[in-house]
Amino acid sequence: MAGILSGMRIVEGSAFVAAPLGGMTLAQLGADVIRFDPIGGGIDYRRWPLADSGDSLYWVGLNKGKRSIAIDVRSPEGRELATALITADGPQAGLFLTNFPGTGWLDYERLRAARADLIMLNVLGNHDGSSAVDYTVNCAVGFPAMTGRDGAAKPVNHVMPGWDVAAGLTACVGLLAAERHRRATGEGQLIRLPLSDVALAVVGALGMIAEVEVNGAPRPAYGNDLFGAFGRDFPTRDGRRVMVAAISPRQWQALVATTGMAEKFALVEKLYEVDLRQEGDRFTARDGIAAVLGPWIAARTLDEVRALFDAGDVLWGPYQDMAQLLSEDARASTANPLFGVVDQAGIGPYRVPRSTLDFAAVERLPALAAPALGQHTDEVLSGVLGLPDHAIGDLRQRRVVA
Repeated sequence: MAGILSGMRIVEGSAFVAAPLGGMTLAQLGADVIRFDPIGGGIDYRRWPLADSGDSLYWVGLNKGKRSIAIDVRSPEGRELATALITADGPQAGLFLTNFPGTGWLDYERLRAARADLIMLNVLGNHDGSSAVDYTVNCAVGFPAMTGRDGAAKPVNHVMPGWDVAAGLTACVGLLAAERHRRATGEGQLIRLPLSDVALAVVGALGMIAEVEVNGAPRPAYGNDLFGAFGRDFPTRDGRRVMVAAISPRQWQALVATTGMAEKFALVEKLYEVDLRQEGDRFTARDGIAAVLGPWIAARTLDEVRALFDAGDVLWGPYQDMAQLLSEDARASTANPLFGVVDQAGIGPYRVPRSTLDFAAVERLPALAAPALGQHTDEVLSGVLGLPDHAIGDLRQRRVVA
């Protein structure tokens, strides 16, 4: 089975989240993504969480569907091999994705000397080349100050590395756009993608920069309330918790009709002097809405709320920890075509997502396992670089590759 990017070859030299996620996303679409690592693994090879075997669940999660080659890139000969791999011939090859510093042997102009139409996408920390990671970027763009309860003395970090994820997916767009440009013009190029710029661009797109420059004040923390409309978390009778939202007029009408409390919500309108058909007015009167809705939810179990809200087409969701997600939510099961079961070497079988893109004209590839470190070294040296067996054996014996 061939994916929609079948025939494209991308070499990846990376660590942590953004660049590996970008490479994995392309591999799940059928691209041949060859990741090179130091012998014994890079700085993220044993990153938590770990399986009982000591294998990194994090590393295998971000490297599904790739080929792996282990090279001693500290040695001149190892660097020559990696350079040859990055610049190898092929009309859909010559694509390099990395978040390593683009200096020394990884300098674009130096690599380009071996292939003039090379495309290299370099994920950076900041636009000036200084270091940054998701956690040092997120703290600087204001989100922790808007997270948590109003009046909290300390900022609140979230656990999902959202800027890394956004940068990884942006890297995919960048590589595909540059490859299209190369097909049209024959020109390769260097693409720089600063992580902090990704965050700043998103903050700007969401109106948060304009909110300060135009309105003159940053947004305060509103706890779990949805800013600008109605959305809040509520406890159920059986100790669970749900998030209920009403952003559009239709969603508000569904919530009113399902709960049967139109008269009480009309009293809220009078009390707050608002029109709850308006999105902003629902935010203004959120405490009044919650005072009506909270007891209605608290009198029912999660299953009772689920049945009524689903039947009434209310916008809602249950709060779930990861164990509850896997045991209770069909979206995270193999009933969802996204998931398959992969028997990962050293770890065992578990649910693995496929590509989230479901193309009508090309069948989605099955769920893919991650490679063992260096699993494809001989295969890549032979099939891509054309090295004979005796040369590969000599490289292995001298620990240039493994």
